[in-house]
Amino acid sequence: MDRERLMKMAGSVRTGGKGTMRRKKKAVHKSSTTDDKKLQSTLKRIGVNTIPAIEEVNIFKDDMVIQFVNPKVQASVAANTWVIAGTPQTRKLQDILPGIINQLGPDNLDNLRKLAEQFQKEMPAGEAGAAQADDDDDVPELVAGETFEAAAEEGQKE
Repeated sequence: MDRERLMKMAGSVRTGGKGTMRRKKKAVHKSSTTDDKKLQSTLKRIGVNTIPAIEEVNIFKDDMVIQFVNPKVQASVAANTWVIAGTPQTRKLQDILPGIINQLGPDNLDNLRKLAEQFQKEMPAGEAGAAQADDDDDVPELVAGETFEAAAEEGQKE
């Protein structure tokens, strides 16, 4: 193309300047850091302190548990405020129960027994039969005079 013709076409394209309409509102792009700064300033005003060395936080909700592994925990007892920051995982109570039994106190064990009874009542009969059928891997009961090796050999023959 001719250079003069190209300059003529470039001159006719106007992105702003004399006679163009002004922008009425400036587009403000909010970032998540501003929200985080506002939250941190509010927490600082409440008087929240960081609690170190917490490995796990479990929040129990019906039969589901919201679990945080290695969270950042902050608390203010005066304001009755607890802040838990981290990546949550939603799990079933039955899945994490064996790992948290040693963390429960004596008063919580009664609640745990009630929950266990409730789950057994809710489990349909078909699932209960299937659960009993899976118990084949258990160690067989020994009769007086028998050894473990003899019982294991009998189990393999069957």
